[in-house]
Amino acid sequence: MAELRTAVTGDSTVPVVVPGGDRDSRFARRLIIAGATILSVVALVAVFAPLLSPWGETEIDPANTLVAPGGNHLLGTDGNGMDIWSRMLYAARLDLGIALAAVALAVVVGTLLGLIAGYFGGWLDDVLMRVVDIFQSFPTFILALAVAALLGNGTINLIITIAAVNAPAYARLVRAEVRSLRELPFVDAAITSGASPVGVLWRHLLPNSLTPVRVIAPLNCGWAMLTLAGLSFLGLGVSIPEAEWGAMISLGAADVVGGRWWTSVPPGLALFVCVLGFSLLGEGLQDRANAKRR
Repeated sequence: MAELRTAVTGDSTVPVVVPGGDRDSRFARRLIIAGATILSVVALVAVFAPLLSPWGETEIDPANTLVAPGGNHLLGTDGNGMDIWSRMLYAARLDLGIALAAVALAVVVGTLLGLIAGYFGGWLDDVLMRVVDIFQSFPTFILALAVAALLGNGTINLIITIAAVNAPAYARLVRAEVRSLRELPFVDAAITSGASPVGVLWRHLLPNSLTPVRVIAPLNCGWAMLTLAGLSFLGLGVSIPEAEWGAMISLGAADVVGGRWWTSVPPGLALFVCVLGFSLLGEGLQDRANAKRR
């Protein structure tokens, strides 16, 4: 939004319209800093989990089951006698690792498919986009449930599952960028100079088509964490006793009714904070990109 200000020219005052892009850029910068700060703290906690947790990830204190927060257990224990605080810290490793790996795999596969479909077009474009349409015709989490049930549990399978339901969006996004870029003069110049199709794709189209991908990827990391938590909550993700926020929420859900909130609320808050960090970072990057276009 533009702002109306005044400028003094000689003996008169003249109204001047000043674009509001600077203000938008400052707000976007604040969002990026806030999101990056949250994620940096979570990453540090995940890396130094063994130093910050007095108990092991699956270590059991049989004499203290469902103990309220305090004493030797900062956030209490669950029904198996495992320390909530320690498990919550170790879970950050798994949740962040799976989410980042899944989104990275989705970006690589989706970008490759989008580059091929957008540049070559024709029947290859039709076939690839119809496959993408099939994937995108299902609700995302329902598709994740189906793929997870087909592949089974396990870290690698979860990464593949989450990547499979995210890759089609990147493929369509990159395809649209490539289709608009391939008509520009610099692509014709590269082809005229003798560049191979692979060279045109790698050197010219790929770098110029990744801007929207860089904006969407952080937002998808948050969604990937929610998907992982949802699958684990339903028993299709990480198996207990391995520490994962969704599995911890599922394990302690019945305890909340009995007033033992500490078994599921802390991991739920940890998941919320981490997703918030990715959302702020993604929104900030998107606002900054929009401000530059204006």
